[in-house]
Amino acid sequence: MGAEARRKITTVCLAAWIVITCWAAGGQNAEAEEEAALIVAVEENASLAEVRQNMEKEIPGLTVKTTYEKGFRGFAVEIPGNQTGGLNKIEGIERTDPAVAYETEINDSVPFIGAEAVRGALEERGARLTGKGIKVGIIDTGIDYNHPDLHNNYKGGYDFVDQDRDPVEGKSSDGEEPTVHGTHVAGIIAANGSVRGVAPEADLYMYRALGPGGQGSTEQILAAVEKAIEDEVDVLNLSLGSPINGPDWPTSKALDKAAEAGIVAVTSSGNSGPSMWSVGSPGTSNKAISVGASIPPLRMPKLTLFEQPELSIDLQPVQGTAPWEFKRDLPLVDGGLGLKEDLQNVRGKAVLIERGGIPLVRKIVNARKSGADAVIIYNNVAGGFLAKTNEVQPLPAITIAKEEGEKLKEAVQANNEDYAPVLRTILEEETDHMAFFSSRGPVTQSWAIKPDIVAPGVDIDSTVPQGYLSLNGTSMAAPHIAGAAALLKQAHPEWEPEQVKAALMNTAVTLTDEEGSAYPPFVQGAGRVDLARAVKADTLIQPGTLSFGVWSLGKTETAHEQKILVENHSNQTRTYSFQVDREPFLGVRWQLPASVTIPPGETKEVTIQVDIDAGAVDYDHLHGTVQVRGGREPVEVPYLLFINEPGYPRIGAFELQPSSGSGFQYEAYMPGGAEEFQIALYDPDTFAYEGILDQEENVESGLFKKKLKKEDIDVPEGLYRAVVYAKSGNKEETLETFVQLERKTLNRSPAPRS
Repeated sequence: MGAEARRKITTVCLAAWIVITCWAAGGQNAEAEEEAALIVAVEENASLAEVRQNMEKEIPGLTVKTTYEKGFRGFAVEIPGNQTGGLNKIEGIERTDPAVAYETEINDSVPFIGAEAVRGALEERGARLTGKGIKVGIIDTGIDYNHPDLHNNYKGGYDFVDQDRDPVEGKSSDGEEPTVHGTHVAGIIAANGSVRGVAPEADLYMYRALGPGGQGSTEQILAAVEKAIEDEVDVLNLSLGSPINGPDWPTSKALDKAAEAGIVAVTSSGNSGPSMWSVGSPGTSNKAISVGASIPPLRMPKLTLFEQPELSIDLQPVQGTAPWEFKRDLPLVDGGLGLKEDLQNVRGKAVLIERGGIPLVRKIVNARKSGADAVIIYNNVAGGFLAKTNEVQPLPAITIAKEEGEKLKEAVQANNEDYAPVLRTILEEETDHMAFFSSRGPVTQSWAIKPDIVAPGVDIDSTVPQGYLSLNGTSMAAPHIAGAAALLKQAHPEWEPEQVKAALMNTAVTLTDEEGSAYPPFVQGAGRVDLARAVKADTLIQPGTLSFGVWSLGKTETAHEQKILVENHSNQTRTYSFQVDREPFLGVRWQLPASVTIPPGETKEVTIQVDIDAGAVDYDHLHGTVQVRGGREPVEVPYLLFINEPGYPRIGAFELQPSSGSGFQYEAYMPGGAEEFQIALYDPDTFAYEGILDQEENVESGLFKKKLKKEDIDVPEGLYRAVVYAKSGNKEETLETFVQLERKTLNRSPAPRS
């Protein structure tokens, strides 16, 4: 199938990333409460058989659904809701977590036109590196193995949704739209046809763990990791994520186990950016490669006026409309709110319409029926906005910011009825930047720098069942790294996962923002992947980033230090030196190793140490890079050190919902626990104080769940504004949301972070 003949779907999505919605899962079990699904982690030195025997003996009604031995050590169980507390009392059980639901989250985004940055690097290497002989596993929504671009790559897999050996994508039920996500990810990795993936001759193994609507469970994800380890794949891609920023969530631990088994585990960091601390599990896995999304060099469409060439307006295509690909100028007219009576003289023109008044799709339909060639909808509040139509509209439509729309409207009003200003579409070159939606780190508690690396995640054209689609998201970035890892494994079959990870990170390109300043390491990790350099790497530094943790001022403690491994993969003895990348921060003293000489093929460990003068610092963290010189190219290793308690979110999420009987159950995720925790209720309209729903002290870190009996609730049924308060260390935080204290209503909306 030639490129000109293939079906091109123009819908573009921002957050094409699998997310974990733990609160929805809790709600499904809370209403009936007869059964709760839990993931049970077993201590390393405990016998699985003995723990299972004790669980079945001590917990009446407990059913073991799945036993995990490879990717995760423990069980998936179903247990009566009133028996869950007894599990943690059984010897050998390390912890229990709810079996949460996974789903795909697909929103609007900007379609960009441009080539994948990695593909050029592959072509420079010629045909030798194609991924041939490398097994790449994918945990996702399935694969269209009959697609002409993927048919030869597909070698097998398993469907954990339907429990069979046919992980085909496109199955649907109950009126839900068929999924496309897994096939798109597979194409980025190894398509070999009209679309050419990063490793076009790699063998693909699909583990379908998410079904119709992109829904799945922790149990299915863990089972898929287990099967991938059993199948001895070389690389494993999970475009999976959650809002849980913690290193010990079951899926994160499973990826650590996969890496220990010799698999290069790759996962997306998430699409919850640009806030700091927004990375989620399993992107918090220490040993996996967590991938953020960057914008590759693109020629981005912008709007200007022929009469005002200095004007440059960013545009956002409306998902579901025809692509904005104008190479000709368009007369611009004012279309008011897009009512029929506002569109009397728009034939053959671009019409400027204000947001609001009537549904957006009605504005577009009215303009199309009136003969307009294009629609520009500007916001009615400050800033821009994203939009979509559920029904495909054969008319190009875009959105722009309120401020830019008002400039265009002024230009229209400045001309008489016989003359319209001329709208022109131009293409402006964009250099590498971070995608605004890409989740940021670091990881709470471990303070590890995440993501590890970034890759193109904007306007990535790939395979979907029976066609092709452009998608944006960290889901699209991660398979670029999975494909790159496949090529490195082909080039260096003896390398372990940590060496593949180091090669990718040590050779990455540092990205800068619009002002030319380098993004912090917790935004871009080591930088944007440069596969051509990674393949040629002759010096490896492990780890690829350095987290020195938290320095508590006013306390007596030793200097913070990190040990790194320096590997010489050249054919000659090399002498390496170390230096900090910039002028030292005030009050910071570095103790770097003296030069170290390493024969070819050998490795040496060195120590990097940093000390702080407590009386000289006035900042909350410092970051930069340590440079290692002596190889073919210098290696820059990003570092991060916090001064005093970091400002991570004390409350990650909160939800209240009905439980069995006549009571309620709430769940709150607190990464660092809380010395004090309180839920205060207020009138939603007047903000008058109504009372305390609950309060606790010394709450342990992680997911906290508690049931409330109706007779213990001192306020009447109804809607309330809840102010959730948590204090951890010297930091206090509140989170506001609405809760419904009525049995007939479930409140499952994620609470905004304060």
